Amino acid sequence: MHPSEAILSVKSDKLEGETIVIGITGSIAAVESVKLIRELIRHGADIIPVMSKEAERIVHPNSIEFASGKKPIVELDGSVPYVGLCGASGTASALLVAPATANTISKIACGIADTPVTTFACAALGSGIPVLIAPSMHESMYRQKILKENMKRLARLGIVFIGPSVEENKAKMAGIEEVVSALIRTLSEPDLKGKKVVVIAGSTEEEVDDVRVITNRTSGRMGVELARDAYERGATVELWIGKAEVSPPPFVKVRKFTSVSDLSKLVKNIRCHYCAVPAAISDFRPKKVKGKLSSKEKSLRIEMTPTPKIIDAIRRKSKRTKIIGFKLESRLSESEMREKALEKLKSAKLDLIVANDVKTIGRDPANIILLDKSGTSKSISGTKATLAHHIWSAAVHGL
Repeated sequence: MHPSEAILSVKSDKLEGETIVIGITGSIAAVESVKLIRELIRHGADIIPVMSKEAERIVHPNSIEFASGKKPIVELDGSVPYVGLCGASGTASALLVAPATANTISKIACGIADTPVTTFACAALGSGIPVLIAPSMHESMYRQKILKENMKRLARLGIVFIGPSVEENKAKMAGIEEVVSALIRTLSEPDLKGKKVVVIAGSTEEEVDDVRVITNRTSGRMGVELARDAYERGATVELWIGKAEVSPPPFVKVRKFTSVSDLSKLVKNIRCHYCAVPAAISDFRPKKVKGKLSSKEKSLRIEMTPTPKIIDAIRRKSKRTKIIGFKLESRLSESEMREKALEKLKSAKLDLIVANDVKTIGRDPANIILLDKSGTSKSISGTKATLAHHIWSAAVHGL
């Protein structure tokens, strides 16, 4: 078994059954190709690598073969692989050019086919299969007007540009995470296209004094995966995030909050079609003491008062927003968890609720129970990415 087979679909099956031709050109970012290919395989993709001669000077074809399990196409011959893969009846699902130099982008825009990569691009444009380009070059090259016009021309033809990230006088290739999600978004069923989604994740912190806070346990991972999956389904996504152990995806809009009070202010202006709330929001907050409580005290009593219910505020703000709530419990049987979750779903006027046990916090894979307004339920196990995908499927299409 080739090493690439051992990692197939270990993260998700979102690209399972998809054949992706990846074109590698002569940017220094070609050194990231091995990691990119491996990550695409982890989501189920079958990778066919194609390299320009300039790319071979930066990353050896043996490295690309190790990453993909396929010998890279480095020259064209009578077998015309660009026709079989990217032609009118080709087997490829998409062409991804990553990294793409200014030279390659401009050649594709002008219909020039003088390297394996540009030839594949010409065939893909002629057959209408999706083409995605991740530019990488020096900033001065990226800023020049001729390249900009060529990129606009390609965008009008339907080509999707991913990045770049302009920093340190360079237009750096978008990160692997962004490239993978952009490809999944392009090939996925766009069942959230045209919809605005807000995901509220992480935990709140309520001040005890100027130093100490009271908070809840959460990793924030489920919220991040919900935001990612909604983006990949075509949604416009905002991620509202408090304290978390994971970083937000770089391709979604982020709003930060600390306390329940911060969240309450954000909710006043909320407008969305769907709102998912996996956040660990404090139910009580202490009466804050000015300064710092002395650590010499033998005992400490903190007065706590209830906080406003954020989900109730969201429902008051919009009757039409579909709200996905979460009910975290500890040491309950599955039937007891269902009962508690259904109570919350009805009292908070939710459209869908996710019940889970405290032991799932930060764990991957995990188990959840989905329930809708009719009382229909479904138990699901899997990684947080898999669970997020099931949650959105239930929210959009029902259980």
